[in-house]
Amino acid sequence: MQLLNQKSDQTRKRYNRVATVYDLMEKPIEMLFFRHWRRQLFSQVKGRVLEVGVGTGKNIPYYPKGLKVTAVDISEKMLQNGQKRAAVTGKTVQFALMDAQHLAFKDEIFDTIVATFVFCSVSDPVEGLKELNRVIKKDGRILLLEHVKSKHHIMGKLMDILNPLTVKMMGFNINRDTVTNIKNAGLSLISENNLKGDVFKELLAVPCKEIS
Repeated sequence: MQLLNQKSDQTRKRYNRVATVYDLMEKPIEMLFFRHWRRQLFSQVKGRVLEVGVGTGKNIPYYPKGLKVTAVDISEKMLQNGQKRAAVTGKTVQFALMDAQHLAFKDEIFDTIVATFVFCSVSDPVEGLKELNRVIKKDGRILLLEHVKSKHHIMGKLMDILNPLTVKMMGFNINRDTVTNIKNAGLSLISENNLKGDVFKELLAVPCKEIS
């Protein structure tokens, strides 16, 4: 993996630190909401697939049978958990230790890219999304599940206040504007589906035709 900048290395260390308890910490919300959203998202994938930020492999059980998937993550300990989950579920996945901001792939080689709750923790989310734009085929699709800052005044302010705590404890931001970041990365947002209030979203993006 390419040498990480300071912020990315901090992210890697945070996720290495919580890797053994990560699934346990997220289990309530996973059971209530996330697992249903993951299943829905992966019903839309096709072709050669890249999962960015595979983490502990929570999406792996929802990979369609026969799907060709490459899965990357910045944290070696999270990646190890993902590999174990793939073995248990019998899914064939090619894993690689990689930073979303520096994907070691040629241009335009994936039909579908998926990331679930990833760009809340990438140190430079626009740079990471630009990398997705680079490696997706011109007719490909990028599918995201994300939590973002609420546009409701009080909720948004509360998320700003709590954000330093979530970054320190879990390594992710809760106050990012991922919709704007997608557009700033040269991608075209095709659909924005609110899953729970205006905080949890399913997003579909494609390369802008006019972007070279």
